[in-house]
Amino acid sequence: MWLKPEEVLLKNALKLWVTEKSNDYFVLQRRRGYGEDSGGLTGLLVGTLDTVLDSTAKVAPFRILHQTPDSQVYWNIACGASLEEISKHWDWLQQNIIRTLAVFDSGEDITSFVQGKIRGLIAEEGTSASDEEDPERFREAVLRFELLFGVPQREKLVTYFSCSYWRGRVPNQGWIYLSTNFLCFYSYMLGNEVKLVYPWDEVSRLERTSSVLLAESIRVCVRGEDHFFSMLLRLQQTYLIMQQLADYTIVRFFDKETFNAEHPLANPLHVTQRALEIHARNQSFRAFFRLPQEENLCEVYESFLWVPFSHVNTLGKICVSENYLCFASQDGSQCHLIVPLWEVRILQIFLQTAKKSKSYFEFLYYFTILLFFNCIFDQINAILLKERMKEQSWQIHFAEYGRGTGMFCTKKTRDLIVRGVPETLRGELWMLFSGAVHDMTSHPGYYGRLLEECMGSSSLACDEIERDLHRSLPEHPAFQSDTGISALRRVLTAYAHRNPKIGYCQAMNILTSVLLLYAKEEEAFWLLVAVCERMLPDYFNRRIIGALVDQAVFEELIREHLTQLTEHMTDLSFFSSVSLSWFLTLFISVLPIESAVNVVDCFFYDGIKAILQLGLAVLDYNIDNLLCCHDDAEAVTVLNRFFDSVTNKDSPLPVTVQQASSATANDKSIQKVDISNLIKEAYEKYGDIRTEEVENMRKRNKLYVIQTLEDTTKQNVVSTKAIAAQLDELYMLFKRQHFVSCYWSVCSPALQNHDPSLPYLDQYQLDQSQFSSLFNLLQPWTTHTHARSLARSAFRLLDENGDGLLNFKDFICGLGKWSRAKVDLQEYLKQWQEDLQRREGNIKDLPRINQVQFIGLTKTLYGVFHGDEEEESLYRAVARVTSLLLRMEEVGRKLQESSPQKTPQSTPTSTAQPETSPTLPTSPETETLAEGEGGQPESPVSQQETAPSHSDITPTSTSRPSTPTSSPTGTSSPVLDTPTDTPSSPSTVRDGDWSFSFEQILASLLNEPSVVRFFERAIDTDSLIAHARKNQLKDAH
Repeated sequence: MWLKPEEVLLKNALKLWVTEKSNDYFVLQRRRGYGEDSGGLTGLLVGTLDTVLDSTAKVAPFRILHQTPDSQVYWNIACGASLEEISKHWDWLQQNIIRTLAVFDSGEDITSFVQGKIRGLIAEEGTSASDEEDPERFREAVLRFELLFGVPQREKLVTYFSCSYWRGRVPNQGWIYLSTNFLCFYSYMLGNEVKLVYPWDEVSRLERTSSVLLAESIRVCVRGEDHFFSMLLRLQQTYLIMQQLADYTIVRFFDKETFNAEHPLANPLHVTQRALEIHARNQSFRAFFRLPQEENLCEVYESFLWVPFSHVNTLGKICVSENYLCFASQDGSQCHLIVPLWEVRILQIFLQTAKKSKSYFEFLYYFTILLFFNCIFDQINAILLKERMKEQSWQIHFAEYGRGTGMFCTKKTRDLIVRGVPETLRGELWMLFSGAVHDMTSHPGYYGRLLEECMGSSSLACDEIERDLHRSLPEHPAFQSDTGISALRRVLTAYAHRNPKIGYCQAMNILTSVLLLYAKEEEAFWLLVAVCERMLPDYFNRRIIGALVDQAVFEELIREHLTQLTEHMTDLSFFSSVSLSWFLTLFISVLPIESAVNVVDCFFYDGIKAILQLGLAVLDYNIDNLLCCHDDAEAVTVLNRFFDSVTNKDSPLPVTVQQASSATANDKSIQKVDISNLIKEAYEKYGDIRTEEVENMRKRNKLYVIQTLEDTTKQNVVSTKAIAAQLDELYMLFKRQHFVSCYWSVCSPALQNHDPSLPYLDQYQLDQSQFSSLFNLLQPWTTHTHARSLARSAFRLLDENGDGLLNFKDFICGLGKWSRAKVDLQEYLKQWQEDLQRREGNIKDLPRINQVQFIGLTKTLYGVFHGDEEEESLYRAVARVTSLLLRMEEVGRKLQESSPQKTPQSTPTSTAQPETSPTLPTSPETETLAEGEGGQPESPVSQQETAPSHSDITPTSTSRPSTPTSSPTGTSSPVLDTPTDTPSSPSTVRDGDWSFSFEQILASLLNEPSVVRFFERAIDTDSLIAHARKNQLKDAH
């Protein structure tokens, strides 16, 4: 066990300990009296002391000491009861610590680092118990997490580990905290503090790596920057949790077309380490045995399965769910079995115990299941001899290994699949190997109900289906009549109704056509469900993320297995583009139908691994020709000619049905390639690719693919080169503000409104509260009491369609209006010139503002100017503008009074007007400004007009009681919270009330140089963005 580092003196201890291993920094010692020299005189004496003296009775026989070459001080850091136990600690130090210590310059730094690392390991061993066992320790960690990183209390801490973070070549020992939405790290060592907070939605790469300096580490790439974490006591466990949290975020925030509202982890406040582990285990269980999504793994037992056809016991594991009992051999490929519990007739359990040398018992479970078989043999037709031979082979296999859901799947089963499935058994075996038979059995009558519900319905998916119906295998006789077309229409429409998030996508029609050739209509529906929702996840949606992920996996496999091709073509993206149709249609679109069905056979048995293997085999077969190509066009020609040469010499289909190219059929110069031989070669050369490896590669590449899609689409939107950096930062702030509202809510409007099918500008939108938060972070003026009112007004101005949401274009338009940044945002806004011109044209149509709103405007101006270096001159300018506007209004009223067209109803108001001027808000500086302003000829108006008396701009006892008053610094006033659409709006100005037009106010403000300078002043956008990025998460509290 690891020990808290304690200093020891070796001068008097050398006679009691023997050095077993040593290096420059660590020493492994054995206590005399234990091991080889236990029989000597010294060993007897030490053993006696350890036995008799109580003070030494707790001394462990093995220990590890730390030292530095330039120091005589040793530190005890680990002890063990056996050589095996202490050797594990020694090996861990050798693999994770030794090479790291070479980067330090002094022995003190080395000792400090080792002590900090050991203390971290001790603390981490203490956290290995579950939260339920030690809730107090976990609560302390949660408090530290909230205190260190400033996250809201709603943020759920999942787990934490001791580790080292590498900044350059120097490690920083600290703690990594993994929460639902963030990856955080904190270290404080030798006066150096390191604090990292990265949202999972910004992680683009997550993988285990190793290097000369780092034995093993976890690499995390965030926005193009790599971060390395190493020296983890449980590195694999940490990596898996990080992978699960990143995948959970991707599914929840980006991949909305597949996320289920009833997902077991749908509520981010309920995500725990145990919940993540259970969810991952259930996913692996369902994927391996191809079971329905409703099945969850209940129990797992190690056991032996009695295999009747081999008369041997096969070691493996029994996996039990609610409705199925499954078995998989230890290597996963030797044998696996699926038994529906409702089909079990006899179950006998024998319990046997065997005592082992290490004094523990192993329980072996034997079970025998009685299955019934019905074997039907037909007379062999001479024309279809080979086909009947295949059928006979399968009948023999059924007789020996069982038939249906209880069939043993072994290596012999795969061999028969590679040779090709008989036409008469293809539908049955597709249903069995894909797991569709389990879905159909557990949902009786479901397909019929779907057809009734969607009958006569009309949608965009239905229109797309009708458009593609006659493009699905048009040469095949089955789809040249209304019978086949109608069946295809019903299956596709039913699935679109079942899964509206996917609806209908291209390539689904081609796949479904092939399924209908060999399966009944309802069976074809469930096969389509298995392919779209389980075997090829995320393939059939608008962004085909699943296909792009598998293409990234394909590129990885090319680099690993076809190094010669990799060296010749540095950019492998060509293979991604040319192979897209291979993955989407399972080679159906590039191979003749009689050959493609053999590929589908392998796919339903081995999943995507079969497609990857065949893709590698195709490239390997044509590698010589590909190496001679000078451009992509030549490579495409080589591959197309190869696919035209593929045939199926054993196909029993009539010549009228076969789709082999007639152009190549009579060309003797083209060498024919039999599909069975090609598939066999693929399994022989690349059959060692394991399904688990493919799944891990899928998870690793999914983060990168989605983030690359996001970045690429973002660059298409933020495309102005002159301000690309600032716009990129602004976009990240905008996007993060969208996600911040989604972090701790299941029913967030922003999350529910996110639709990946929309144009990228409209995918991320902010409501009024989100916009107000971001507005306050980015507004260049000192925070004032009217910020909320100003943000609300800005939001209403920008929300032209009135849906209560703003996209990035609206946001940038507003930013360009209210601030003049050092970068010219107008260059970016040119692409929306028509929208801007339309908005400018509407200014003349703005209604007049009444006295209440004018007072609110002046208060807002006072608040905006507060704290500015020209605050005094700005206050004076506002006073002059308001005084000028009021006097202009009085002159207008006097002219109205003397006008003969004046109505008598307005007489009382107009006669009373000269006696009492309209009231205005005042500031604490108003008296001073008024007194000191008289001798300054700053305006063309007269001195009396420019510097009104105190009684002119402050409320008097005879002022209208309906006019609220307040100081410009913002004492409470109902004016600020009065929306523009309340009864006090300009549209309800009463006859006799005074009001102003926008042109009057703007012209008056433009006459004040200090006001013009304030709004024309360039703003440091970088500092504003940095401030917003630093405080964005704090503002979410």
